[in-house]
Amino acid sequence: MDEPKEKIRGIVTRGVGGLYGVRTAEDPDTEILCRARGILRQKKTSPTVGDDVWIELSDARDPGEEAAEEPEESGKKTPAGGHAGPANRRSRKPIRGKSAIERGEADFDRGVDVDWVIDAVDERRSLMIRPPVANLDYLFAVIPCASPEPDLLTADKLTVIAENYGIECVIAVNKADLDPGRAEEIRRIYGTAGLRVFPLSAASGEGVDELRAYLCEISRSRSDGRHVSGAFAGVSGAGKSTLMTALFPDLKLATGSVSRKIERGRHTTRHVELFPIRMETGGIFWLADTPGFSMLDFTRFDFFPYDELASSFREFDDCLGKCRYTKCTHLREEGCAVLEKLRAGGIAPSRHDSYVRIWEEQRKVPEWKRKQNAE
Repeated sequence: MDEPKEKIRGIVTRGVGGLYGVRTAEDPDTEILCRARGILRQKKTSPTVGDDVWIELSDARDPGEEAAEEPEESGKKTPAGGHAGPANRRSRKPIRGKSAIERGEADFDRGVDVDWVIDAVDERRSLMIRPPVANLDYLFAVIPCASPEPDLLTADKLTVIAENYGIECVIAVNKADLDPGRAEEIRRIYGTAGLRVFPLSAASGEGVDELRAYLCEISRSRSDGRHVSGAFAGVSGAGKSTLMTALFPDLKLATGSVSRKIERGRHTTRHVELFPIRMETGGIFWLADTPGFSMLDFTRFDFFPYDELASSFREFDDCLGKCRYTKCTHLREEGCAVLEKLRAGGIAPSRHDSYVRIWEEQRKVPEWKRKQNAE
């Protein structure tokens, strides 16, 4: 009887053309090239960047493979199967050899020999559709105080998207040195909303250490062994790149060492990649890198039911269900608990203004289009 093959737990850090890069928390510098077992397709499970997966060495009996597609699932939290692996998962060194990256673009046309397969995908905590990424824990919304002027509506849309996907949203108020008064105003707005806020200046370094300390804190190993990942988003000119460089000085070195030839394969417009960032405390922060996070999921923003929008504003939570009318829209009704809290100063006027504008935008979307976008 054949001995059972050892399975190793890893994280999908990128996928393109039917190939997946998988890294482990124990050895994040080594990328293991994998294909997905055909049985995952039968289970309607497509590995996605950010997935916690189980991999093993392939053999001649491995059935087929699965292309790296945009995930078909929709909703906030999607089960994706699971696997209980052995306690000793690192007794065998992964076979490195030449990866598809080193072999070059042409290998995607000729086919690539891959020694490892993704055998199972753990249950997902969350799944975003555009850009496609699973298990994102934190979204850092970068809001500039000046140059350009802060766009609070866009920032509030980011918070709504994060809330809908079960992702913790953190506000980084950048360029605070250019307008300290405005920085304090924005801090109060989102602090009142119950969000964590970091006023800072990526250019001068003011406040960057505090945000780095927070990243170190959240990057400590989770009790369930899962990885911790996050992404930075914001309007053009908000200073995301400068901030990321200030927070992660070695990021450029890490990304520069990876050939981009793999991106010329299939589905490159949806390409997302996770980079392991070693924190001073020993933890690893998995940074999601893609231009798509600048306008995070706005192309599918009308996927969310407008009549459930209020639950995406956490400062409304203690008011929901307390209005005079059961179907209160929280726009202008008498006896609305949300409006009463707004008048009492418990909700920032800009946040309620954003709620009204988003509600009206979503209401204008025809039902057939809403259903189409939800598919």
